[in-house]
Amino acid sequence: MALRLSISPPPIRSSASPSWTSTHMIAISFSSSSSVGLSMRTQEKRRTRVMVRSSSIDAAEAVVGQVTEVNKDTFWPIVKAAGDKAVVLDMYTQWCGPCKVIAPKFQELSKKYLDVVFLKLDCNQENKSLAKELGIRVVPTFKILKDNKIVKEVTGAKLDDLVVAIETARSS
Repeated sequence: MALRLSISPPPIRSSASPSWTSTHMIAISFSSSSSVGLSMRTQEKRRTRVMVRSSSIDAAEAVVGQVTEVNKDTFWPIVKAAGDKAVVLDMYTQWCGPCKVIAPKFQELSKKYLDVVFLKLDCNQENKSLAKELGIRVVPTFKILKDNKIVKEVTGAKLDDLVVAIETARSS
């Protein structure tokens, strides 16, 4: 993914403002390895490159007592950080009515089960590869993981079935 910005002279020039003689092109690129590249080019063809690395993905934390939004880059590191805790993933979409109905109940479960990590994944185009990897067919789908493996699945907004699946994963 890349973002390109073009910097142009300001619309009003005064004697106090610097003279703008060239247009600058800045390209910012992001990669799944958590690095950000920055490249700047002027009309005179001078180029400056800066590479910034972020360790936010490496510092993934499995938080209990709340629902944490994840994406294709943060999901597996957080699951690994959960260790032997059960992880419950709510796979939803923005347009799904049943997803919106069960969301507050899912939030309540995260406050009730303080030994379980609760995550949610928006199954949009950006996260399509992870949704496919996890085998989603309908939304909402809840995946329960233990020791980095899927152990249970609940499809649909079925709160009672979800509670049973969480209880089973916790006791195993």
